[in-house]
Amino acid sequence: MKTLTRNIEALGALLLAIIWISPLVFAFWAAFHTTSDAVNFNITSPWTLDNFRTAWAGAPWLKYFLNTFLLVTVILIGQFIVTTLAGFAFAQVQFPGRDFVFILVLMQLFILPEVLIVENYAMVSRLGLFDTILGVGMPYMASAFGIFLMRQAFKGVPIELHEAARVEGCGWVGILWRVYVPLARPTYLAYALVSVSTHWNNFLWPLIVTNSPDTRPLTVGLSIFGAPENGVDISVISAATMMSVAPLLIAFLIFQRQFVQAFLRSGIK
Repeated sequence: MKTLTRNIEALGALLLAIIWISPLVFAFWAAFHTTSDAVNFNITSPWTLDNFRTAWAGAPWLKYFLNTFLLVTVILIGQFIVTTLAGFAFAQVQFPGRDFVFILVLMQLFILPEVLIVENYAMVSRLGLFDTILGVGMPYMASAFGIFLMRQAFKGVPIELHEAARVEGCGWVGILWRVYVPLARPTYLAYALVSVSTHWNNFLWPLIVTNSPDTRPLTVGLSIFGAPENGVDISVISAATMMSVAPLLIAFLIFQRQFVQAFLRSGIK
């Protein structure tokens, strides 16, 4: 009975994996074939790189890649600073109303980012950061998920190490930097993977707050490139899509073992 159950679970997991990866497989197939051959699944059709040449010439992709890299880097640095300080405060610093404030922070997890778009837009406009990389990334620098994750990681640090650092004369900043941060490296790596993949693929907010190619990330540039008024060519759009997701796919294929180990060590399920 147990063997049958495991086989059914394995079969279900395999079916879900096939369903999940099938759009990516089709995009890969279409990117290297003409539209007619891709749609008709002509197995004997020749492979070609013309779609990539056409897509690359149709938009400033280097600028889009640079904007996306700067965006995820700015967000990640801001998140590391905010989540580290907040997580340490909620884990080890005693102050009045700590648990209540932490509950308020966790309530952010129940609020969809789309609900706050109007308020975020108004805030970014008041700060004069409209159509800037910093303006796109600022609303995401305070992450409730990241604060919760760092709090849990810091609470797992043995109190003996904390007290030993205090005896050695370290202040709060020294204890945080020399004790807690090094021990939470797997958590930082796991959270970085989640953050980078999320904001690399973010679309709605960058679409609203950017207005020029100088600040557009890949997702917005791809949507404009594939707009109906520009002509819909499935193969060319698929080639552009593959170029957009290629960095994340390559990074995962190269570092997949480290990715899995980081998630297991951090306790993310």
